Amino acid sequence: MIALEVVGVRVEMPSNQPILLLKEVGGARFLPIWVGAVEATAIAFAQQGVEPPRPLTHDLMKEILDGLAGILSAVHVIKVEDGIFFAHLIIHNEAGGMIEISARPSDAIALALRTDTAIWTTQALLDEAGIEIPEQGSAVANEEVEKFKEFLDQINPEDFLS
Repeated sequence: MIALEVVGVRVEMPSNQPILLLKEVGGARFLPIWVGAVEATAIAFAQQGVEPPRPLTHDLMKEILDGLAGILSAVHVIKVEDGIFFAHLIIHNEAGGMIEISARPSDAIALALRTDTAIWTTQALLDEAGIEIPEQGSAVANEEVEKFKEFLDQINPEDFLS
């Protein structure tokens, strides 16, 4: 398995569709996943440390896990079929039991950010759906990274609310 880190969410133009951007740790490939506006907001809130006045669905999921002494030990983004990504939540309990629950990657990652859980994928999925951006240091890569960072600096979670 290959570790992934969350770069952030952005809105793809002209479709106004939110995209979750993951990057392989120690590599140059990115995994873009189109997500819903609500999930994009939940991910942006978690990244920015925003605590809403009432728990969002993913906050509730974390509270349920905590209340049941469950530990989200990993999120696996496992495959893409017909443009739809699939993920698994790997949950352990105090008694040593483990369950694997199918989830949308956006929900799984929103929960992973709230529980500080590692996100993983397979070599095959990165080979199939990953996008390689040239190494740091090249003018093209630096320009693209700077544009994306600038976008993330200017975006607010409210931008994803309809």
